[in-house]
Amino acid sequence: MYTSYAAIGDSFTEGVGDELPDGSVRGWADFVALGLAAHAREPVRYANLAIRGRKLGPIIEEQLEAAIRLRPELISFNGGGNDIMRPRMDEAAVADRFREAVLRIRSAGVHVLMLSGANPSDHLPMGRMMDSRGARLTRALADVGALDGVTFVDNFSDRGLRDIRYWSPDKLHLNSLGHARVASNVLTAIGVPVPAEWGVEEVAAAPAGPRSRNTAAYYREFVLPWIGRRLTGRSSGDGRTAKRPVLEPFSLP
Repeated sequence: MYTSYAAIGDSFTEGVGDELPDGSVRGWADFVALGLAAHAREPVRYANLAIRGRKLGPIIEEQLEAAIRLRPELISFNGGGNDIMRPRMDEAAVADRFREAVLRIRSAGVHVLMLSGANPSDHLPMGRMMDSRGARLTRALADVGALDGVTFVDNFSDRGLRDIRYWSPDKLHLNSLGHARVASNVLTAIGVPVPAEWGVEEVAAAPAGPRSRNTAAYYREFVLPWIGRRLTGRSSGDGRTAKRPVLEPFSLP
C-alpha cells in the first residue's frame, strides 16, 4: 500500500473536465489518492504537479525532478496528448523522451504508475489522426510498461471509455464519470479496492450514450478558441501553477 503519491502530467492528470462548484478541478489522480487513503493504515500524502496544456517536453522539464525531490513512494506519469494534437509530431522522439522519463523515476527508487490517456478520437474532428498516433505511441512504450517497478495502465485501449457518456462538453477532456473510470483502472492495476459508491460498474453496465455530433455551436465554443491559441502560441495552462505542489495529507473538498 502506497502512502505517498505524486502525479505529473497535463490536463488529463490535473483533472480538467471534472469541475467542482468552486471552479477547481478534481480528476482521476485525486480519486486515486482517495482510494489509497480509504485503505491505508496511516495518512496518505498526495501532490499533483500537472498543468493543463503542457506538451511532453515541459512536463519532463518542469515537473519530473520536482516530483522526485518530494520522495514519494509512487509517481504517476502521463504525457504526449498535446503533442499528438499538433500538425507535426516526431513520434520516435516523443516515445524516447517518455521512456527516458519512466526510467529516470524508476532509477530514483520510486514506483512508476505509467498511464496512457483516454482516447477521445470518436468525437473529435481530427479524431482519426489522434487515434493512429496514440495507438502507435502506446505500442512503442509497451516494453517499458512491462518493466519491474512500473505499472502500466492502458486507458487508451479501454474501448468502453470512448463512450460519449464519459466525456465533457468539449469532447476532449473526461467528465467526472470518465475520471472515476480511469481511477478505477488505476486502483485495480495496483491492487487497491475500488470504492463501490463511485458506481463505476453500474455506469459501465448501462446502455451506451448517443452518437456524438459536432454542431456549429461546438466549433464556435471549443474548436475555434483552440485553433486561436495554437496560432498565437498561447496555451490553456499559461500563468497556471500546480494545484498541489507539495505532499500533504489528502481529503476531497
